[in-house]
Amino acid sequence: MMRQDVRGDLLYREAESLHQVVRQPGAGLISDAAEVSTHGKTAVFAGTLVQALVGSPPTRICAIDLETGDVRVLTSGPNSDRLPKFSPDGRHIAFLSDRSREGDFQLYFLDPQTGAAQSGPQVPGWVEYFHWSPDSQHILLGVAGHGADIAGAQGAVTSKHAPVEAPSWMPSVESEDEAYRWRRMWVCELASHSVKQVGGQSVNAWEAVWCGPEAIAAIVSDSPDEAAWYRAGLHIIDLRSGKNQQLYAPKDQLGWPAASPSGNCLAFVEAVCSDRGIVAGDLKIMEVASGRLRSVDTRRVDVSCTEWQSDDLLLVAGHRGFHTVVASYDLGRDRFSEAWSSDEITSAGRHVTVAGIRDGTDCLIVGEGFARAPEMAIIRRGSYRTIRSFDLGYESHINAMARVEQVSWSAPDGLECQGWLLLPLSKGPHPLVMNIHGGPVWQWRPMWLGRSGVTLLMLLKRGYAIFFPNPRGSTGRGQEFARGVLGDMGGADTYDYLSGLDALVAQGIADASRLGVTGGSYGGYMTSWLITQDARFGAAVSVCPVTNHVTEHLLSNIPHFVAMFLDDTYDNPGGKYFQRSPLMHVRRAKTPTLNICGALDRCTPPQEAIQFHNALRENGAESVLVVYPEEGHGIRKWPAVFDYSARVVSWFQDHIPVKDARAEGG
Repeated sequence: MMRQDVRGDLLYREAESLHQVVRQPGAGLISDAAEVSTHGKTAVFAGTLVQALVGSPPTRICAIDLETGDVRVLTSGPNSDRLPKFSPDGRHIAFLSDRSREGDFQLYFLDPQTGAAQSGPQVPGWVEYFHWSPDSQHILLGVAGHGADIAGAQGAVTSKHAPVEAPSWMPSVESEDEAYRWRRMWVCELASHSVKQVGGQSVNAWEAVWCGPEAIAAIVSDSPDEAAWYRAGLHIIDLRSGKNQQLYAPKDQLGWPAASPSGNCLAFVEAVCSDRGIVAGDLKIMEVASGRLRSVDTRRVDVSCTEWQSDDLLLVAGHRGFHTVVASYDLGRDRFSEAWSSDEITSAGRHVTVAGIRDGTDCLIVGEGFARAPEMAIIRRGSYRTIRSFDLGYESHINAMARVEQVSWSAPDGLECQGWLLLPLSKGPHPLVMNIHGGPVWQWRPMWLGRSGVTLLMLLKRGYAIFFPNPRGSTGRGQEFARGVLGDMGGADTYDYLSGLDALVAQGIADASRLGVTGGSYGGYMTSWLITQDARFGAAVSVCPVTNHVTEHLLSNIPHFVAMFLDDTYDNPGGKYFQRSPLMHVRRAKTPTLNICGALDRCTPPQEAIQFHNALRENGAESVLVVYPEEGHGIRKWPAVFDYSARVVSWFQDHIPVKDARAEGG
């Protein structure tokens, strides 16, 4: 808890109070929603109901009437219940829960009338996802072994190896023979309530789906290491014979496989990608029997969601520039048709997702935006209609934002870049904080600030403008744009950010003497990098950064990422591992820097922030290091989040203060 001074204490309490408003702990109210499944006039989803502002927000299985918007909470935990799914025939609802042991998600079945939950057969490991078979008689389970790493986008921590804690003196041992880390596929048979493993011992399945009733299509590697995901291929496994055949060896990364109900066709997305779980890019369709592959012209939409509505109709969602897009692909007519798009509303989550309403292109979406709390909405015949809002008080605080602007500018090489700008109520030029997204292959889009943006909301209240740039490497602009950062991280992308700031200063929006920069993961790397390349910044907050590519390669769980995005090797003296490491240029850095990391982070280990902090201090720059002992990749749990917000806001107030004293009180 931040208790360094009276202001720090007040900021901590302000952050806590904002979360109390938008989450309403103990009130039994839904403040967020995700993982939607539909059948007929009803949908089920994972709703966030906060009991206390401690730990991670728990979720419960909820049902909503699509006509009236009435919501029922069907489960009561403890811990979290998530990922509810109707069976194709609508007779069953399955879901995942860690009610027996935190983090150990297993399969459960739900009676939609009584809310009674029945445990499914247990599997060794924790279930990450599952899919009903087309005939509703079996369930495919994607199971991660205890000890497997959680994806970077989810926190990048290592799951617990065993149900009981090891003695405190017990050493940790890492070797090549660690079978517990593999991701396996299991099939549950409803009639016998039994499970069996499929796919073989040498198959590590990152994502898997049914491909007809007797086969499974999966994105697999021959190793469980996170680095192996970047090289994973598309396979099909015949459940009768056990035969495993590779269907497609990609150039880039794969995600979101989906098979037509008959299993005749597979849809998937291929894209250059920096993080498992946030693939967005080119849509491909494969005829399984012939192996014939077609690349679908999606009209520049980077696809991140695929769902077959029939053997001929595929529902997709993604983003293009400033817009979130829902569309369909008619296989027989080879026709891609947009159903809806918006530059104000997007879906919740790390990527755009929707849930189809069978036999058409209508769908449900958990919509949100900078000025809009999460809401359940239906998109029908191209029209968006809110069914139920989960706003518990966000609207009363977002009035601190005068407006949202879409901004575009030209980089020094002429490339057009885009971004979002949130402006406070005060008059400009404003002190401005540039917030750099992770990835680098990801994208800023309109988001609910009540989830992970309360820090930014606190800055807006004080008169700071917030700049969200989407430079080269960002999704939503096609694969050529995304590849602009591949092999050149810390190169041309550097000047995309600086030229964006130049444009905002020239327009009288940003005060050139009061510029701040922050970001997490790649955004943390770029924050640390920019202050060694340019002296304009009055303050920096680097979160979960990479500061030394050699140590990142050798200490993190994603060494392939470093080699891929630098196109070099760590044993090349004077190469990009050295040239593009902020640590190697730290003598130039004079910007006061707050370095923040999680002690459990496997993706960007805490040593990255620690060594940069020590180097800054050794070279006479002001630096503070904050290590959260229970956090991984990003600060996600209460009350650490309140402390984080207080420290970040205080840092910017100290070093790039708002000139109008009236704005300081929020």
